[in-house]
Amino acid sequence: MRIVLALGGNALGDNLHEQMIAVKSAAKAIADLIEGGHQVVITHGNGPQVGMINLAMETAQKVEKTLFYIPMSVCVAMSQGYIGYDIQNALHEELEKRGLYKPIASIITQTLVDEKDPAFLKPSKPIGAFYNKEEAKEMIDRGYNMIEDSSRGWRRVVASPKPIDIIESDTVLVMLEADQIPIVVGGGGIPVKRSKELHLKGTSAVVDKDFASAKLAELIDADFFVILTAVEKVAINYGKRNEKWLSKMTVKEATRYIDEGHFAPGSMLPKVEAAMLFAESKPGRKALITMLSKAKEGLAGKTGTIIEM
Repeated sequence: MRIVLALGGNALGDNLHEQMIAVKSAAKAIADLIEGGHQVVITHGNGPQVGMINLAMETAQKVEKTLFYIPMSVCVAMSQGYIGYDIQNALHEELEKRGLYKPIASIITQTLVDEKDPAFLKPSKPIGAFYNKEEAKEMIDRGYNMIEDSSRGWRRVVASPKPIDIIESDTVLVMLEADQIPIVVGGGGIPVKRSKELHLKGTSAVVDKDFASAKLAELIDADFFVILTAVEKVAINYGKRNEKWLSKMTVKEATRYIDEGHFAPGSMLPKVEAAMLFAESKPGRKALITMLSKAKEGLAGKTGTIIEM
């Protein structure tokens, strides 16, 4: 099968040292799928990593005012480079141990967003450092959106628009046809808008990794879209006495559960919504939500939560 495998934050750790350890564990689970004969495309989040980069750039700019501020789009690109570097090296090493040779490469990926997306009217995704009132005013005067956290100060917020295209999807297809392994759509991709001159311009936003991965899976005609998270299955009535873990959900059932408020925004909700988008994009497509160590069993139907039409 052709599989898009979306690694969650728990597969990468929260800092450089943790990441190098975490990707070795992730590489073993990914290698199991490749060894089983599947075509695998790897995507990943970048929450802690892009936050670290953005914070470092903001701190440097505070100390040295002559430094140019690095836009969010560039921070995402930087995170794609160093996360991809660790993943591809760890996976290459794991495959070599198993006597398998597969070329692996990270693709600096751009995600096209609509400049009219309503998310741009209400930026809500906090990023970067905390500022005092005077510093925040200076940031606002420079055109940045800031919100106040009464206990910690002011913080910058950006929009989180939906992806409408993955610019490098054709490159992914070429790699798959050559029996290679792409690492792509890191952190949801670099959000870009298309100008009238056909220029792709980076925008101050972040795209949800699972929505971008679902769009990629649709564009490359994947059979399965696998979202890896911290739990083995999706639950309704989570944490309550009548908690129920689900092995399967139809899109219709998932819609009802969302309407009933079973999935937390910013946690399980976007994962279920992304899975639904892929499952309903073409007959026969399925999505799986499970934990990294259970991915192989989940694809065999032994665990995890399957979402289908």
